[in-house]
Amino acid sequence: MTNAANRKIITGGLSKPSKMPGYAYNLPAWECKVGSKLAKVPGSVCHGCYALKGRYRFPNVKDAMYRRLASITRPDWARTMAADINARKSRFFRWHDSGDVQSVKHLLKIFHVCRLTPDVAHWLPTREAGILSKVPASRVPRNLTIRLSATKVDAPPPGSWALTSTVVTTGRTCPAPDQDNECKTCRACWDQSIKNVAYGKH
Repeated sequence: MTNAANRKIITGGLSKPSKMPGYAYNLPAWECKVGSKLAKVPGSVCHGCYALKGRYRFPNVKDAMYRRLASITRPDWARTMAADINARKSRFFRWHDSGDVQSVKHLLKIFHVCRLTPDVAHWLPTREAGILSKVPASRVPRNLTIRLSATKVDAPPPGSWALTSTVVTTGRTCPAPDQDNECKTCRACWDQSIKNVAYGKH
């Protein structure tokens, strides 16, 4: 199966966030292993999560995300995801504009997708420190930037992973709020020379 319609059947389809310079893939935030717990904790980065409200609660959107979640167990998922990403001719890709990594096996499948799309820069934000701890950093594909997120607002970057992100009330480095909430020309999240990206609390 190689045409666009068949690829969508297998993977559930990609998303195209208006803020981003390329495509993305979202899963239901209700199924985040760590994030679903943090969402109940005031002061955490997931409290009031955007992906648990608004349009994400629409039945058609929710159904689509759960179809994607089910698809990641398919043996042909990684190969089909790579074919779909390559077909888009975009140089940047974001994993999980909602949701997060589900398991080590899921993470290794993402690695496989990245290796099959060598001309694409991938960015994977995650709060799943436990999953990351089970995978040596040396196994991460060169074109994949994994950023481990701090779990509390205004907390320092996590020390267990080289590349990180934080959420802050002051001192943000993400320029999106100053430019129509879009990345525009900024690619800091994908840039492995930038150790931490600080997003403003909103």
